[in-house]
Amino acid sequence: MTGISPRHATLLAALSLLAAGCGLSAELDREADPARTAAALRPSPAAPSSAAPGAVGTPPAPAASPAGCPATGVRVTTGAVNAAMGLRAMPVTLTNCGGTHRKVNGYPDVRVRDVERRPMDVTVLKGPGPITTLDDPGPRPVTLRPGEAARSVFVWRYAAVDPADLHGSGVYVEIAPAVGEARQTVQPEGGLDIGTTGLLGTTAWQKVVE
Repeated sequence: MTGISPRHATLLAALSLLAAGCGLSAELDREADPARTAAALRPSPAAPSSAAPGAVGTPPAPAASPAGCPATGVRVTTGAVNAAMGLRAMPVTLTNCGGTHRKVNGYPDVRVRDVERRPMDVTVLKGPGPITTLDDPGPRPVTLRPGEAARSVFVWRYAAVDPADLHGSGVYVEIAPAVGEARQTVQPEGGLDIGTTGLLGTTAWQKVVE
């Protein structure tokens, strides 16, 4: 069974403890409910199209091999969003699904799009500050053998999201291992309730250890 490094475990555990310490308060319910409502109301994703709003100039998603691994040799997945008093944290995993070693170093390259696939005015940060003071391992070379994975944690603060039309929700998130590499589009459960403008913190890739 795979795990995460002590620093990433501390990051997620701290947020879990924060949520547990607050209990099911009315404030936490009020902040968490828009994400749950948005997830329930999210329309079925349309097939990507070059004519989709905001898609002009966007590189096409890498083709998948018969085995289900993208042509880039890596697969991006997102985990459950941890919510505590307006602070959100979401693990992002980069798995080497190819047949050769893969090296990563630094922070993921990220772009956030709304329900109509238009780019959102979100500032992506290298590091979790000033959103939170929780730790970041910092850039370091990571070599992934086939089947191994690295992880980053995305953090943000809750902002108002319209549950009727998902205005302010980052429904589609494009993630690449680094700037200049092909991004893969993922749909985090519930979306990123980050608002029409906001800050998205990221931690540097760190190897997932056994």
